[in-house]
Amino acid sequence: MTKVLLAAALSALGIAATPGLVDAHHSGTMFDDKKEVTLEGVVKEFQYTNPHSWLLVDVTNPDGSVTTWGFEAEGPNTLMQRKIRRSDFTPGTRVRITGHPMKDGRPAAAWTKGVRVADGMEFYPRGRGNAQE
Repeated sequence: MTKVLLAAALSALGIAATPGLVDAHHSGTMFDDKKEVTLEGVVKEFQYTNPHSWLLVDVTNPDGSVTTWGFEAEGPNTLMQRKIRRSDFTPGTRVRITGHPMKDGRPAAAWTKGVRVADGMEFYPRGRGNAQE
């Protein structure tokens, strides 16, 4: 009987710990939701993958050097629901992109709005409520 109770207790602890693990995995705590950055550059690569997609954008700095910025979004399923396809951001596409930057200063952000410069088409990977319009 003791072994059954111990097994049940351990199972309950494992189940109770699961939501915390899921929350930690999908946490956006590395991004500063109080700040926003908007940059213009050229798409280097669109990693249209699960669990998170990344749009890599080469941004030319004032000194002429180039920094590759990573803009995180949800996976392909969510992006397709928001009418964002891999083909919307092929390498070489000029974009103006907005997001919440990393707290530690690395060149990355949580993508909130993207504008394809050539045609002005707007894309909202997190929905329109999460980006300035």
